[in-house]
Amino acid sequence: MNLPARLLERFERVLELGEKLLGELVEAEPDKNFFESHRAFRWDAGRGRGLGQLVAIERPAEFDLDDLVGVDRALSAFVQNVKQFLNGLPFNHILLYGDRGTGKSSAVRGVLTRLADQGLRLVEIEKDELVHLPRVLDSIRKGGQHFHFLVFCDDLSFGANEAGYREMKAVLDGSIAGPPENVCLIVTSNRRQLVSQTMADNRAPVLDEDNELHMGEVLEEKLALADRFGLTLGFYCFDQPTYLEIVDRYLKKEGQGPLDDEAREEALRFALRRGTRSGRTARQFANQWAGARKLDAL
Repeated sequence: MNLPARLLERFERVLELGEKLLGELVEAEPDKNFFESHRAFRWDAGRGRGLGQLVAIERPAEFDLDDLVGVDRALSAFVQNVKQFLNGLPFNHILLYGDRGTGKSSAVRGVLTRLADQGLRLVEIEKDELVHLPRVLDSIRKGGQHFHFLVFCDDLSFGANEAGYREMKAVLDGSIAGPPENVCLIVTSNRRQLVSQTMADNRAPVLDEDNELHMGEVLEEKLALADRFGLTLGFYCFDQPTYLEIVDRYLKKEGQGPLDDEAREEALRFALRRGTRSGRTARQFANQWAGARKLDAL
């Protein structure tokens, strides 16, 4: 009499374990509450049976746009375009290019910090996961209709035949489906054209099916991706006064300003050793200088 009861108990345990396993393997469909309770997400290609899944970022790094100095024109155009997008007006997908440490990624974090309360959300996808870009957009379609999403890929550039290039190009302009209207693609890169170029690209001849000769077809193909971004903004290294202005701003925020002669000379030496004058370099110097003085005061 007890044998069927024991078997039933074991069977129920197997079912519970099976349901738990399926819950871990099968992608949970994102819904409004998921996007309501978080403002930033990343794509995890290893989730959802290897098909990928959106994962919430519990504490996204914030940034104050007012701390971006020396890139006023680019920043103004960038924020203006995002506001158009957020208000359902015509907008362009965005390429931010230029020297390292000049504020490209910080501008993206900053605009999220400023406009998240108005329904703006950020989804970050790594370059190596761009082959999943259509699935990222599908996840947004399923539960994100009430929000506007910046789909962000940082530090992007492609070599020859790298994965993700064609997916990105098709989503931007060329796919029948296209991205949802509540999605704006943002890419940052050190390269204006995103794809490496060689002299061979310019001189490689191509014969078409009618035996007509075409020069530079390879280069034309490579330039096609960057051309699909309607808003292309350059971020460049600063002159010395601008660099020192940023250092002064960061030191004041740490209670160590204004910039005196000693700090000024050390800031210039720091930039010389780093080989660049940028916002990142200014912030790194301020951290070092302010941290050392606060430690001495303990």
